[in-house]
Amino acid sequence: MSTQITEREEESTESEPETETEAGAETAPARQRRMDEKRRRAADRETERERERAGIEGDTRTLKVFRYDPEVEGKEEPRFDEFTVPYRKGMTVLDALIYARDHYDSSLTFRHSCRQAICGSDAFFINGSQRLGCKTQLSDLSNPVRVEPLPHQEVVKDLVVDMQHFYDQMDAVEPYFQGDDVPGELEEQRQSRENREKIKMSTRCIWCGACMSSCNIAAGNNDYLGPAAINKAYQFAMDEREGEAVKQERLEILEQEQGVWRCQTQFSCTEVCPKDIPLTEHIQELKREAVKNNLKFW
Repeated sequence: MSTQITEREEESTESEPETETEAGAETAPARQRRMDEKRRRAADRETERERERAGIEGDTRTLKVFRYDPEVEGKEEPRFDEFTVPYRKGMTVLDALIYARDHYDSSLTFRHSCRQAICGSDAFFINGSQRLGCKTQLSDLSNPVRVEPLPHQEVVKDLVVDMQHFYDQMDAVEPYFQGDDVPGELEEQRQSRENREKIKMSTRCIWCGACMSSCNIAAGNNDYLGPAAINKAYQFAMDEREGEAVKQERLEILEQEQGVWRCQTQFSCTEVCPKDIPLTEHIQELKREAVKNNLKFW
């Protein structure tokens, strides 16, 4: 009896590794199936969350985005790519562009920063008009939404344009306050409420370049200062705290041939300004100042 029991135990012991091996072979595919199923459920949950964030299940918007990359073979010729993005209430054009970049094409290039209409970096040509991407609601636009770089600017890549000429024009008017030196100890340079109200709107410029892009005169004449630079000069020339000598210098810059007299009062700059600055009115007021500055009675 004991011999038979020992033989049976030996047979059982010898067969155990074979059984474990067979079990392991059966478990690996099952484990893989479970992992695949887990990933699928996670993807489904993420899709559902995207739909919930979209606000309306299945509601989408189509973007037709200008594409151009001179440094990549096959992309040197300008074209338009279409992206379908899930729509949610309050979604802006910038939100849609970010979604398209993050989910469809990471090479999609555009500028953006604050997303609060303060930095001015995301000015685009949206459905035929210069607008800020972060301020423009998709609900206010017809579908599909056509997004292009600012016209009359050299395109660097996709929606990014070269802003150097715009900055040069702004620098030409010395866009900073230059008051008279206060003799003796430093004193506060007070500004009246009336004067502050007069120049308040001009201080809202965010250097986005939308007005310059909309100006037909600036498009055909690179020497023209442009509405943004003239508005910045207005801000300081009309500030009662500005030094008289400096104000005179500013007016001399503005009254030159490529200054305020090049404006043809088309109001296009005022129409596209995202900060509602009355640019054309400011230019006209500086024209009057230039005339008064050259009046001589003798």
